[in-house]
Amino acid sequence: MTVRVRIAPSPTGAIHVGLIRSALYNWLFARHHQGKFILRIEDTDPTRSSEESTKAILDGFRLVGIDWDEGPFFQSQRFNIYQEYARRLLAEKKAYYCYCPQEKLEAERQVAWSQKRIWRYDRRCLNLSEAEKEKLDASKKPKAIRFLIPPKKVVFDDLIHGRIEKAPQDIEDFILVRADGTPTYNFAVVVDDALMQITHVIRAVEHIANTPKQILLYEALGFPIPKFAHLPLILGPDRKKLSKRHGALSLFEYQKAGILPDALINFLALLGWSPGGDREILTREEMIKEFSLERVNKSNAIFDYKKLEWMNSEYIKNYPADKLYNLVIPFLREVGIKEFNREHLLKIIELVKVRSRTLVEMANMAKPFLSEEITYDDEAVKKYLTNDARRNLSLLYERFEALTDFSAKNLELILRRLAEELKIKAADLVHPCRVALTGKSVGPPLFETIELIGKERTLTRLAKFKS
Repeated sequence: MTVRVRIAPSPTGAIHVGLIRSALYNWLFARHHQGKFILRIEDTDPTRSSEESTKAILDGFRLVGIDWDEGPFFQSQRFNIYQEYARRLLAEKKAYYCYCPQEKLEAERQVAWSQKRIWRYDRRCLNLSEAEKEKLDASKKPKAIRFLIPPKKVVFDDLIHGRIEKAPQDIEDFILVRADGTPTYNFAVVVDDALMQITHVIRAVEHIANTPKQILLYEALGFPIPKFAHLPLILGPDRKKLSKRHGALSLFEYQKAGILPDALINFLALLGWSPGGDREILTREEMIKEFSLERVNKSNAIFDYKKLEWMNSEYIKNYPADKLYNLVIPFLREVGIKEFNREHLLKIIELVKVRSRTLVEMANMAKPFLSEEITYDDEAVKKYLTNDARRNLSLLYERFEALTDFSAKNLELILRRLAEELKIKAADLVHPCRVALTGKSVGPPLFETIELIGKERTLTRLAKFKS
């Protein structure tokens, strides 16, 4: 049996981390089993779906390196297929027309809810006579198609949550096709998964309540039933629904925040799955080799943005400078850097990458090397650029100005020699010098920093703070 899995997003908004994780787990499962990963767009609701969102989904998957083997297939182009199967269910008396106005049923549901009663559709249209149906049809009364729940218990073994049972009285006769002719999610997904020969349905745990309904539909249509695996929720550190205040952004917002796709994928892979041991940094190849549904947790996963930043910093640290070069350029432009020399920038990247949690931080850290304008931290200026420090910087200026070999090694030698002459600690020169040159009190190694800033810029900046 060839493993066939799918991801089936609705193009109705931004791409969130839950969708990317679901897509990733399906992709890893397919690649691990040398199977097929299918992309389907569930765009049956024209009022909520948009081409812009569809494009964002495709671009988003490409951005994070999740490629698909078949598709994208669009449900909006498959309505005739759903209608064919709906007609078959009607002909076999496994479904029936429902003429009840949706507004009336919703009002009944609200009343029951206010009285703390469970409301389920009472099949009032199931036993309409042919004459009654003809009369309603003659009056152009809108009608939906409902599935007739058979009197049997549904039992299935979820690959993550174990055995789940549902009694027939707990499932109402649900709508298959709305009065406007559009198929509902539960109907379209079963038809598509069956025709696309999906072997494993791996999706969010929110869909676990739909599974008994879908299994009954598979049986009614004579389709083989796939295996189901429902992934745990992703919650914030406070155990509440994930939101922006927890650092949960849309996929492209992570890109704008300077998070590398490889780091994001690694982070999301571990939100619910573990490869065993204490490894946290994994290549795609390692994830594919190790991935199994048996190691996916039942318990909810906790989203920790600081952990994501740490993981991102590890990837940045281990990326070669030439790989980071093209990635950081858009962020340099954001901070006003339009021109730079490639070789010079590669050296800067090599220096600052070990202290950068994101590409945004890398660009900001690189700015003093490349721009005439820098922003000074007021607290750092107040703390380190005292009158004594400014007098010492005047002497350092003179020593640097006289240097012909403006290398990190020579710069360190000159600064330490001056500190000895002044009978002060080297740090009493290092900190004021760093603030004067970069505007910050912390940063990459100072002497390599001075070398890459260059003699001309160094002297110009020191001159601002000479006593």
